Amino acid sequence: MKCQEGGLKMAIADKIHGFIDQASWIRRMFEDGLRMKQEFGADRVYDFSLGNPNIEPPDLFRRVLRDVVDEEIPGRHAYMANAGYPETRAAVAAHVGAEQGVPLTAEHVVMTCGAGAALNVVLKTLLNPGEKVLVPVPYFAEYRFYIDNAGGVLCPVETAADHALDPGTIGRALDLNPEVKAVLINSPNNPTGKVYPSASLAELIRLMNDKSREWGREVYLVSDEPYREIVYDGVKTPPVLSAYPDSIVVNSYSKSLSLPGERIGYIAASPELRPLKELLDGMILCNRILGFVNAPALMQRVIARLQGARVDVAAYQRKRDLLCDGLTAAGYAVSRPEGAFYLFPKTPIPDDVAFVRLLQSKRILAVPGVGFGRPGHMRIAYCVADRTITDALEGFGEALREAQGG
Repeated sequence: MKCQEGGLKMAIADKIHGFIDQASWIRRMFEDGLRMKQEFGADRVYDFSLGNPNIEPPDLFRRVLRDVVDEEIPGRHAYMANAGYPETRAAVAAHVGAEQGVPLTAEHVVMTCGAGAALNVVLKTLLNPGEKVLVPVPYFAEYRFYIDNAGGVLCPVETAADHALDPGTIGRALDLNPEVKAVLINSPNNPTGKVYPSASLAELIRLMNDKSREWGREVYLVSDEPYREIVYDGVKTPPVLSAYPDSIVVNSYSKSLSLPGERIGYIAASPELRPLKELLDGMILCNRILGFVNAPALMQRVIARLQGARVDVAAYQRKRDLLCDGLTAAGYAVSRPEGAFYLFPKTPIPDDVAFVRLLQSKRILAVPGVGFGRPGHMRIAYCVADRTITDALEGFGEALREAQGG
């Protein structure tokens, strides 16, 4: 029997065709950088576009990796339970539980293919079509696509001038959007480097508790924490799981251990999450049916022995200070980020895309703030060689003067 014919459009789905045009500025600038490096030489292009860690993993990682590879373990490349190896989940639970101040067991942890997969799994599990996720602006550009993947709607909420959470704005957004199912935060933040302090989280949680009582249902707090351990000047990233019962943390080892290409991360659920078993069962199922199946077997065995290890954060702090001091001397208005490895200053002209193109003429690659929902800014990823920073400062200064008509 022949199916009813409909008018065929283009080969690619309409939605994806539209998304290509909106696709991440980060990748777009990174790809421009590859082209420019071929044209001018890699050492003459100053690429601050991608948050790709340039610090090597700790020596301990190499030793553990060699040990794991050399071990004779039957079926070590076989499928395992979709949630991951029990021993890896237990190791992660012990570390995260101590870090977050809650009693976690292996049953509260699902191993994933990085934090991106973890977020897709959590959102797919939580969202019905049309339900909303409240996200403070600016935000990681891919959030829009992750939420859409799950049939949800991203509901942006403005932050204060210093990128801190604004309780008044959040409260109004919740009042106007009863379809909000979850709030998604990212601290330390990409692109701003802002760390939301305990007082700000407490105010957010108060608002969420009020709405949960008013609406007669849970409002979930999802905390995306790949930069949790990359903080400076004595700043600490406050725990979420002990602060709010209906909370879920997603994390990865891409930044803390400089392993972005290995795609290894996890979901950790509060032991008070409601309904706990149903949500965990849903996340384990979604890990499979979204096509991830399970986190990489080899990396699961490796990171089980690396809990608490991290890269040299002092090296990123040195790069931060080098960049901030240099840009300040050149005439930019900058504030030092508290964490992550991004600077998010205002552009000297309102059109951030035009200014980023001006920087590109100086062979400097940054990402316009419009890609993060905050026009008039630019993101500079300083996870680069120190020399890349120092050699780019002259071009930053020239672009500023040209933009100001000097």
